[in-house]
Amino acid sequence: MVTYNLYIVDDDEAIREGVTMALETVYRVESFATAEDALSAMKKGSPDLLLLDIGLPGMDGIEALRKVKNTWPDVLVVMITAFDDVDTVITTMKLGAYDYVVKPIHLDGLEVTIRNALQTIRMRKEVQLLQEKYLRESIPCFVGDSQRIKDIMDTVKMVAKSQDTPVLILGETGTGKELIASAIHYRSPNFSGPLVTVNCSTIPRDLIESELFGYEGGAFSGARSSGKRGLIEEAEGGTLFLDEVGDMSLEAQGKLLRFLEGGEYYRVGCPKKLKVQTRVVSATNKNLEGMIRQGLFRSDLYYRIGVVRIQVPSLNEHPDDIIPLARYFFVQFARKFGKTFTGIALETEEALRCFQWQGNIRELRNVIERGTLVSKGPYLTVQDLSLGTTSATEPLGRAAPGAGFPALPPDGIKLTEVLEQAERHYMDEALKLTAGNESRAAQLLGMNHHTFRYRRRKLLP
Repeated sequence: MVTYNLYIVDDDEAIREGVTMALETVYRVESFATAEDALSAMKKGSPDLLLLDIGLPGMDGIEALRKVKNTWPDVLVVMITAFDDVDTVITTMKLGAYDYVVKPIHLDGLEVTIRNALQTIRMRKEVQLLQEKYLRESIPCFVGDSQRIKDIMDTVKMVAKSQDTPVLILGETGTGKELIASAIHYRSPNFSGPLVTVNCSTIPRDLIESELFGYEGGAFSGARSSGKRGLIEEAEGGTLFLDEVGDMSLEAQGKLLRFLEGGEYYRVGCPKKLKVQTRVVSATNKNLEGMIRQGLFRSDLYYRIGVVRIQVPSLNEHPDDIIPLARYFFVQFARKFGKTFTGIALETEEALRCFQWQGNIRELRNVIERGTLVSKGPYLTVQDLSLGTTSATEPLGRAAPGAGFPALPPDGIKLTEVLEQAERHYMDEALKLTAGNESRAAQLLGMNHHTFRYRRRKLLP
């Protein structure tokens, strides 16, 4: 059974004692005579509900409410007032108070107010649990511990608090831009609304306007006689995700800008102005600033859709997350295909770590899916993945070709032996140049530290 924490802040000791005695059999109750004492205690752990007197000595209840909402916005606050002052009550409600009670306090009425408040808290926590469950199970772009991914997660959490702030997600194909848009939606207040995805590159440029905004019957040749709701309208109360927004025509860009400015739009062929509340998240792998210079994308729309911008790195830019992602996908597909594998072999993980992922997370996912499907186990091997023979030494590609080694192996020598000889040579030289500092040597060779240490143990005495 969940036990809720309640704070009561009132300078009247009799009220504090009376409320505490009435509620302590059901809730954990702490009482404070001043707002300063309550705020100090909240720094160690905030309550679920705060009963806050308006007429306190020192910091009054209104100022205390401001501080609580700025620092602990999820704490519900019920104000206590000595008289039914409408103006004061309105002020506290505008500042974020949940409700208010009037002195003298009637315990039956107070208990009803508290039960209603805690029901709100309970529903909010249930929604948060559903959101977190969805994110854990369906958003693999958040698997990993690199600082780049942590920064993106922090930005998503921040921007998701808004219902309507436009977000622009930039990054290469396959980096998980759509998954990040999903994460923003499912963390936001629009969680219960629809998430409507539009791939602008797959809709003919002359039809995208009618698809987004809808049309009246007979608005153009081929239009339905009954008309059609637009995707913006379908996403009302939720999120509209415009993938490949750089492929949108200039005319459609202008109408999208007008909608973003005021939430208003017109269906094609209809003079009546419509208005909906829809959050717009956009994404592209194109250089929009370069397109602006070429006259292919509106600068005013660029700044409007990108109030918040999230730059998603390529998978090769956060290599420390490759193995956590690979393990995540491996578990998912092993379960899907009903296979009981022991895990991914160490040499397979090394090959995955060193491979140059041109298709980013999507390519990694596809490789693991195919490998898991064909593998006979008990480990996922390099042979199962079919990665090719050159990827494992790709980080050494920065060295000048030749460099004392034959371009092709002489007769009787395997290609892998020549590559290992070259790798051994460059690792040894890098260690000499850095006085044995493995981390700096790895940087010189374009390798992450973990990979360098693994290869050094394998190749150098």
